[in-house]
Amino acid sequence: MLRKISQRFNVGVENYLPNAFIFAILLTFLTLILGMTVTNQSLTDMTTHWYNGFWNFLAFTTQMILILITGYALVKAPPVQKLLVHVASIPKTQKSALITTILVAAAAGYISWGLGFVLGTLFAIEVAKNVKTADFRILIAAAYTGTIAILPASITVTAPLLVNTPGHSLEAEIGLIPLSQTIFSPTLLLTAFIGLAVVLVAYIKMMPKPDEVIPFEQDVDVFVIEKYEKAKTVAEKLDRSKVINYLLVGMGVLWLGQYIILNGFNLELNILNFFFIILGLALHGTPVSYVNAITAGMPSASGILLQFPFYAGIMGMMIGSGLIIVISQSFVSISNEHTFPLLSLLSAAVVNVFVPSAGGQWQIQGPIMLEASRAYNIPIATVINTVTIGDLVTNLMQPFFVLPALGLSGLSLKDIWGYCLVSMVLLLVVSGIIVTVIPLIL
Repeated sequence: MLRKISQRFNVGVENYLPNAFIFAILLTFLTLILGMTVTNQSLTDMTTHWYNGFWNFLAFTTQMILILITGYALVKAPPVQKLLVHVASIPKTQKSALITTILVAAAAGYISWGLGFVLGTLFAIEVAKNVKTADFRILIAAAYTGTIAILPASITVTAPLLVNTPGHSLEAEIGLIPLSQTIFSPTLLLTAFIGLAVVLVAYIKMMPKPDEVIPFEQDVDVFVIEKYEKAKTVAEKLDRSKVINYLLVGMGVLWLGQYIILNGFNLELNILNFFFIILGLALHGTPVSYVNAITAGMPSASGILLQFPFYAGIMGMMIGSGLIIVISQSFVSISNEHTFPLLSLLSAAVVNVFVPSAGGQWQIQGPIMLEASRAYNIPIATVINTVTIGDLVTNLMQPFFVLPALGLSGLSLKDIWGYCLVSMVLLLVVSGIIVTVIPLIL
């Protein structure tokens, strides 16, 4: 049944879904219209909000590009390549290829959502090269879905880390919320691991039949370990100098050690990117090897560079017009102490379609949900957890974070969207049940 549903979704998106950039433009127009009709903003007001927000993602855009290309370079390091090539050679059937791809992507996503998107996609390509009976499109979709499914329990999920960081915007109201109440709570752990199991079964059920399979046919070697001839000139010796390379790595390790001593294991995007750079340099061994890997990863970042400013503009309109407040308050107004967790999740899921930035979304939506939670005497951690889950689940419909996978694989959004939509519905059902039941039994 799931295979038929996913096929119908795929047929629909093939006929009607444009590429990811057009999706962003259409979403811009929809937000414009909603702002003018729902919050009574004028056209000039909305275009002003749009432009004011247009460049607000510049820092985040750079961080995302760095996560993508430094993650790419990390995956391209010889030791990592050897390990991934070995693991990718294990599957022999489409079913085992899907299971392996989802689990590897989820393992990488648990460490870092950025690493999950990159490593999962490259691993899926390598598996598709080896298993010609596996459909390339479903493998890429499975890698992305596996990463999304595990993210509620990931050690890099945004909102829980944000509210555990000294100086966050709501510290005066709620203080610091320990990770034991968020990332390591029963709610997020069960959502992540039960959700992962559900999508694993779903992808097995959605596998194309042998006569429907579209294999990976590109003549591309995903994992290639570069070999260099003996350096002859001074320039070549400097390029390949392990001494220079590891002196730099040593500086990075020294600073990271100081950071952990002073701040503990508090991860955020800049620290994560810095760690990826230092680890990548260490694993590549020479500066030139790392430079070549970074250069090779740059083309896959083009979608992010183009589209993120448009999503920043959408966010500017959502905030400037008050649409985020309207959406959040509409869900709060129909909730009670029993339905609030579920409706909090659903409101975050809706807002995420327009504002696919967990940090930005929490800054605006968080205070509204926290105020409502006090009225219902609901723990603050419950609000953080439900908003986190809702924000993550609709990333399977919103193409914002799938751009790295599309850039690396060469596929278009319509190639994988059907599988992602089925997964999103299943994860919404699973997470909705969990956030409703857990508060009742704890």
